[in-house]
Amino acid sequence: MNADSEPTNSTPLAPSPAGAEGAPAQEFPETDSARDFTRVLASHPFLRDLAPEHLQHLAVNAVSVRCRAEEFLFREGEPANRFYLIQSGRVALEAHLRDEAPVEVQLLGAGEVIGWSWLFPPCHWNFDARALEPVTAISFYGTRLREQCDQDHHFGYEIMRRMTHVVIDRLQATRRQLLECRR
Repeated sequence: MNADSEPTNSTPLAPSPAGAEGAPAQEFPETDSARDFTRVLASHPFLRDLAPEHLQHLAVNAVSVRCRAEEFLFREGEPANRFYLIQSGRVALEAHLRDEAPVEVQLLGAGEVIGWSWLFPPCHWNFDARALEPVTAISFYGTRLREQCDQDHHFGYEIMRRMTHVVIDRLQATRRQLLECRR
């Protein structure tokens, strides 16, 4: 799988903008109302207490994804154009040292967010993200969200504030890995 495609079985959860990168232009296939879907988003720890209008910004850019075990959500160095809210399964964030085996930096599971590189130029992935078991997640189209952040500064601030916590968490996980390697 490459950065221009979604993992297996991508299904839009809300109407997607026609031709949006990485998001099929299909209508929300389920019978649940947009309000029910917004509740699903609001229940994820990363989005908890986000204003309803900001949840709507996210909802129109959301796609449900499923990954098989050993499938990559993204690869280090490839263009970053989305982020994921993990609903079930486990994902390993891995770093590479030239020709050596990958080093697991962090293990992520249900209730966690993965992927912050879409927000910070040059927008390339800094790690590999590999499903260790079947994973279900909600993916968000990052390029469109960056545009919405620019247009709605309150929304942009909230996304940046939340993503900054993710970046700090990844830096701390990398720090722990480095300290363990010295032992």
